[in-house]
Amino acid sequence: MGGTLVRARIRVSGRVQGVGYRAFACDAASDRGLSGGVRNLDDGRVEVEVEGEKQTVEAFIERLRAGPRLSRVDDLELCWESPTGQQSGFHIWYA
Repeated sequence: MGGTLVRARIRVSGRVQGVGYRAFACDAASDRGLSGGVRNLDDGRVEVEVEGEKQTVEAFIERLRAGPRLSRVDDLELCWESPTGQQSGFHIWYA
């Protein structure tokens, strides 16, 4: 990798459930070699946990702001955390 490793927890609100947002996030992260996962929250938001090289994670976050065609992102809460290295690959979490 060569860059600084970071971890981000992102909560996305808007029209982000039932529009393919989790699959979109999973594909975008996998294409960039990032690790972590994405899940729906009970309050209608989507939560993403992602880990990887800082510049790559930042580019991924910009893709999340755009979202898939049928979505509408109203807000994106971002919290930077220390990387754990515990995840491999990027997954859709159900639960």
